[in-house]
Amino acid sequence: CRQLFRSPSVPGGVPRLIPKQGLPSDRDSPASAKRQRRVAGSPEQEASLEPGVWLEPCRSAQLEEMENLLANDDQELIGDFSKPHLLPTVEGKDPGLKYISPGTLAAVLSGHYSSFIGCSVVVDCRYPYEYEGGHVKGAVNLPLQRDVEEFLLEGPITPQDTGKRVILIFHCEFSVERGPKMCKFLRERDRSCHEYPQLHYPELYVLKGGYREFFFQFPGHCEPRGYRPMEHPAFKEELRKFRGQSR
Repeated sequence: CRQLFRSPSVPGGVPRLIPKQGLPSDRDSPASAKRQRRVAGSPEQEASLEPGVWLEPCRSAQLEEMENLLANDDQELIGDFSKPHLLPTVEGKDPGLKYISPGTLAAVLSGHYSSFIGCSVVVDCRYPYEYEGGHVKGAVNLPLQRDVEEFLLEGPITPQDTGKRVILIFHCEFSVERGPKMCKFLRERDRSCHEYPQLHYPELYVLKGGYREFFFQFPGHCEPRGYRPMEHPAFKEELRKFRGQSR
């Protein structure tokens, strides 16, 4: 007992036995009863058991704190739970999605995260006439669900450097409806292709404010430098056609 249980005066480098929580107690077992009979009546040996009892509340609080930290971390992990999200996020309309600011997208385009990102794809979910009127440099125009499946799932994108990430950033005009919906559609289809929690694209973001906000803040990252709204009067027929296809 003296070797297993030590008083608080023992130097910190010497390990102390701390009772485990959540496990069945063996205090009523025959072996335990024999141990209790051996130490009974010995004040010195009975006192040596006190540190374990004294440490129990402290250990319980530490475990609770660790569980809370792990729970918080789980909320910030990417879709396959392999690592935290790389890009700083902001509050958005849909709490189930990760939103980034126009400034963060500009930083990605400028190469500020090139040490960690092997490939970044900006997915423009607006209709083609909007895209042609001005879009983020390098963005791909995928306005329909079948476009997303063909471009992203039939031949999944993989980085040349396997240690780096592939991130996708979705947006539409305001990133209120089309962009967020397409982001969730890809995640659902990606899930259906894999054994949980594996994914082709575990790290997805939505550009808060959409192309409209990004263009007004960073026109230099757009080509051509223009902004054509969805409800442009000159494209009523195209709007009607693509709305029908989207449904």
